[in-house]
Amino acid sequence: MKPEHPSPEPDVPGADDPDARGTPVGRRVLLGTLGLGALGLAAAPSLQRGLESFLAGAADRDPTGLTGLLPNGGGFRYYSVAASVPRKDARTYRLTVDGLVDRPASYTLADLKALPQTRLVRDVQCVTGWRVPGTPFEGVRLSRLLDAAGVRPAARAVRFTCFDGTYSESLTLGQARRADVLVALRMRDEDIGHGHGGPARLYVAPMYFYKSAKWLSGITITEDVEPGYWEVRGYDVDAWVGRSNGRDDAPTS
Repeated sequence: MKPEHPSPEPDVPGADDPDARGTPVGRRVLLGTLGLGALGLAAAPSLQRGLESFLAGAADRDPTGLTGLLPNGGGFRYYSVAASVPRKDARTYRLTVDGLVDRPASYTLADLKALPQTRLVRDVQCVTGWRVPGTPFEGVRLSRLLDAAGVRPAARAVRFTCFDGTYSESLTLGQARRADVLVALRMRDEDIGHGHGGPARLYVAPMYFYKSAKWLSGITITEDVEPGYWEVRGYDVDAWVGRSNGRDDAPTS
């Protein structure tokens, strides 16, 4: 997956069929998508989201990654690092918390929704340059889950894994405890859909979006920071917006 911001996002939805593998996007679909991109669509929010949804579906069937290069009227771009991603729902989703903790836990989606929710409205900044302003996210503060697990004194970092089977990320324990780091369940005042990493994803407000891992399935407390998927490929481990990766973007916080 190319950085989308990455999950990078990267932001890539999985196939309609959970067992399906990506196939090349059809010629007519690709040409039609290119035409839409060329218009530069400064569209109303409803039209913008419709275009995002269309691009998400096309990207999910485009192993070339070309759809991720298309203009999208100021909205989210879609990329993937996995050939396909299984779909999870309220019945099948689980988030585990383990590692250097006294009380390992497994949360259902209902468990997470029952916890106090925090709402943040920040710009989303991709390390590749695009930004989506004023994006609401809502979910459980990661610090609450860490406190409930009872982090042991030897812990210094947190590793995140995803049910795409490929993506991973890490934060220092201090970064993970920030009030603006969430296990997000809602985005833009809607439940997070599969294409944006639902039903639950990480949201690290002050960092480039590749830190906000999609399809979150595991939180493991560790002794040391383990570089994530994009970081072993050259991205900065500390990904503060405007202060890393050689970029000077305006901060998102």
